[in-house]
Amino acid sequence: MEKWIDMEILPQVIQVLANLGILTFVIASMAALGLSLTIKQIVEPLRNVRLLAAVLLANFVLTPALALLLKLLIPMNEGYGIGLLLLATAAGAPFLPKLVQVAKGDVPLSVGMMVLLMVVTILYAPLMLPLLLPGVQVNPLDIATSLVVLMLIPLAIGLFVKARYDEMAANLQPAFAQISNVGLMLGFVALLVISGRTLLDAIGSGAIVAVLLLIVGAFLIGWLLAGKERGARVVMGLGAAQRNVSAAFVIAGSNFSDPDVLILCMVGALLMLGALMFTAGELGKRAPAKPSVAANMTPAPRAKKPR
Repeated sequence: MEKWIDMEILPQVIQVLANLGILTFVIASMAALGLSLTIKQIVEPLRNVRLLAAVLLANFVLTPALALLLKLLIPMNEGYGIGLLLLATAAGAPFLPKLVQVAKGDVPLSVGMMVLLMVVTILYAPLMLPLLLPGVQVNPLDIATSLVVLMLIPLAIGLFVKARYDEMAANLQPAFAQISNVGLMLGFVALLVISGRTLLDAIGSGAIVAVLLLIVGAFLIGWLLAGKERGARVVMGLGAAQRNVSAAFVIAGSNFSDPDVLILCMVGALLMLGALMFTAGELGKRAPAKPSVAANMTPAPRAKKPR
């Protein structure tokens, strides 16, 4: 009897661990970013108006349009379709700077872009989702509130501590970064356990194909709109492809009772993590080597010996 009860509650325990891991990752990663940054570092890379327009176009016009097209063309149930649109409308992934670092891209630009996209998502998703999902009940205030509480406030607190208490921020940042990594691993493993069977069910539904096409298509959109500079291409490509699954989870959990919505977000999280970590690694291997400090040093002239 005890064994039977344990088996019944096991999925609930794993679900709690998954939620705890995701929340820990989101909050701790936002706080860690804030503790390591200044407002100037965030704003400086975004003064390029052309690049800024390209970032917004790629993430909030073309990528959601691609997801809507995929939803119409690829057979899938309503829950999966809603989940696909949630991923497409949620930008500004906390994981982006790590991906860009692995790809040896422009990390400061990735931080500025991530913060910009996250803030715009908080305003954009509550307004756009009711338009993309006619007939589906969505509470814009709940979406905005959850995103502000879980993402924007921890970032703002970290930035404040960094600005006022720099030494304290330097001591706290590694701890929060480590907590974030633990939360990510906990959430990832728990999601893998929970969604292992549903992942197999989703394969035959067209959802896997739709998510993969969204990842590839969004990456190409960002890469092509970025211009010729490699650092910007890496940031925009990875930034458009790596959707803010944390925000998508928050929206799905607080606004939709259909489990397929959350399942699609889980599938998206797993596929994006695997595909984009691999892509970032390959980009990093192909990055042009930076000249060494020794190579750039001009030999000092020899001192003349006294006669």
